[in-house]
Amino acid sequence: MSSEQEPGQAHPRRGAPSRRGARKLDLARDGDTLGEDTTVAPGRYSSHSMERLLRAAINTWHGLRAAARSEEAFRQELIALLLAIPIAFLVAEESWKRLALIAVVAFVLVVELLNTAIEKLADRVNLAVDPQIGRVKDMGSAAVGLALLIAGMTWLLALAERFGLI
Repeated sequence: MSSEQEPGQAHPRRGAPSRRGARKLDLARDGDTLGEDTTVAPGRYSSHSMERLLRAAINTWHGLRAAARSEEAFRQELIALLLAIPIAFLVAEESWKRLALIAVVAFVLVVELLNTAIEKLADRVNLAVDPQIGRVKDMGSAAVGLALLIAGMTWLLALAERFGLI
């Protein structure tokens, strides 16, 4: 055990806590739990919760920027979302229909983000041509395709209703 390592801390190379002088792992240092002395009034958030929320928002922003920079399909779908927002107000008269039209396009973005994450992770794990990884990537692409199909059908139905075709 190195001189800097405290008993019970994870070994830097092995990842398991040392046995000598072992104590419970303190997750509060990693931001996973509140300390024993932290009290939060009912219905209020601690500054710790707000910090986690801020970090989550920053991570979300970084993820969206990374996807927009690296994936042309994501950029195209992002443009579709930006166009869908005002067009939904022209196509649908009821609020819930507008929300549905915008939500199905946002759903495509969500699926595209998941597909991109799977593809990037698969490429990181193994750059060689691997039939199993290829099938996993194909499944991610199929999910995007189905999301696009759902969005397209929703918009076609809304347009048909708007123009009195149904």
